[in-house]
Amino acid sequence: MALDNTWFSEPFESEGSAFSLKITKKLHEEQSPFQKIEVYETTHWGRLLVLDGAVMLTQRDNFTYHEMMAHPVLFTHPNPRDVLIIGGGDCGMLKEVLKHQSVRRAVQVDIDERVTRVSEQFFPELVESNGDPRAELLFDDGVAYVKNTAPGSFDVIIIDSTDPIGPAAGLFGAEFMKDAYKLLRDDGLIVQQSESPILHIDSILKELYGVMRGAGFAKVATLSFPVVGYPSGWWSATMASKGADLTKFREQDSANKPFQTSYYNAAVHRGALAAPEFCKKLFTDQ
Repeated sequence: MALDNTWFSEPFESEGSAFSLKITKKLHEEQSPFQKIEVYETTHWGRLLVLDGAVMLTQRDNFTYHEMMAHPVLFTHPNPRDVLIIGGGDCGMLKEVLKHQSVRRAVQVDIDERVTRVSEQFFPELVESNGDPRAELLFDDGVAYVKNTAPGSFDVIIIDSTDPIGPAAGLFGAEFMKDAYKLLRDDGLIVQQSESPILHIDSILKELYGVMRGAGFAKVATLSFPVVGYPSGWWSATMASKGADLTKFREQDSANKPFQTSYYNAAVHRGALAAPEFCKKLFTDQ
């Protein structure tokens, strides 16, 4: 919601808190078949993308989320070639994935084409890899795509979803995770955005661990990192494997990466795997 045309605020009623950004104008508003899409110009954070009243990204800080969802899982896999992104309509995740030279195919499946088209208009820096010949953009139901695609088709699956409500609810479900398990090759990895450790450890994170293990994944590990505009400012990504140790990654390749990042590096990767005391029982229960 916008307050007196000066501030955009997203209240978190269940936590008694809110996040606000000072805005100068609204650049775009539309109701797609799936959600309300808004774009604002802010005074200090660049452009702001909002879906159904929730902050999705700002130009100033989106790199922390996109980099930490993409690079840790890709450097943990021994040789990621075929990558599936579910969600991610702003295309920032696709841009990070395609920085990896080993990737020969990156399929992005987002149900709402309008998010991508709006991003092309207002966030050109996020969509600059959309023309890469390795990229395939599909506007479809991600749950159905995973169910109907041949088993063993992908090395890595990245679930870049919104909160587990509305169109994204199925992406946190048991049946979807079982289908994702089948879609991965034997050394395949999946990563799911898993909300805030401090707000959601006893709900979303605990349930996600159970869903991943119930689907057959032997190892589960969570990385935490800052995202200023998300509830609490502290976010997480949870990885799962069919057996590979998720605390080990290609550190030398990470340290010598041939591309630029703004947040991710090998030391950050190692540090993000460290579990705070109150998270240890869940995060380190391999």
